[in-house]
Amino acid sequence: MLEIWVPLALSLKVAGCAAVLAGVLGIASGYALSRHRFPGRELLDTVLTLPMVLPPTVLGYYLLILLGRHGWVGRMLQQTLGVQLIFSWQGAVVAATVVAFPLVFKPARAAFDSVDGQLEQAARVLGLTEWAVFFRVTLPLAWRGILAGVLLGFVRAMGEFGATLMVAGSIPGKTQTLSIAVYEAVQAGQDDVANHLVLVISVACIVVLWVAHRLAPGHAVRRR
Repeated sequence: MLEIWVPLALSLKVAGCAAVLAGVLGIASGYALSRHRFPGRELLDTVLTLPMVLPPTVLGYYLLILLGRHGWVGRMLQQTLGVQLIFSWQGAVVAATVVAFPLVFKPARAAFDSVDGQLEQAARVLGLTEWAVFFRVTLPLAWRGILAGVLLGFVRAMGEFGATLMVAGSIPGKTQTLSIAVYEAVQAGQDDVANHLVLVISVACIVVLWVAHRLAPGHAVRRR
């Protein structure tokens, strides 16, 4: 059972941290592109969506170049904070965040686009600041779509394999997530372990996807 619970706990930790980071970045980016008009806005949208379509190994390669010992981010973190992300669970979080980000960003932008701008303008007329308008008007009206996106990002981060393997490696108890543990079990011929791991991750993903579907704005409209 240890072969199951250790990578499961690590996967939940990595996916949870990645969902929080992708949630913050995705909400901020979605709101900015929804509410502001500027040259190159749609091009920026395309760039931010790229992790959804690029092969995970390509994303992992980019992250290795960026976060590795000779990458400018990796070198800066090493010299200033003494932090090395490569072959660490924090590196797995970064990889999972990059992969999950578009799944939060796109629903967040769509949710903000669906909010009636006249309601926000009425709140401003009543004297609310921009922060108050966001937290008291915009976010409450868009929360269902945003939360559905965060849950999808969590599931994607939990099942991430390619980029995580390239950035964090497969160190049992340290960076070996469920997906990587399944691969290692199959390679080692441990079919029983692989079957249990696959069952656990499949059930977890089904539950989260069901919750995300229930939270989707379209589902709420159909129930009415």
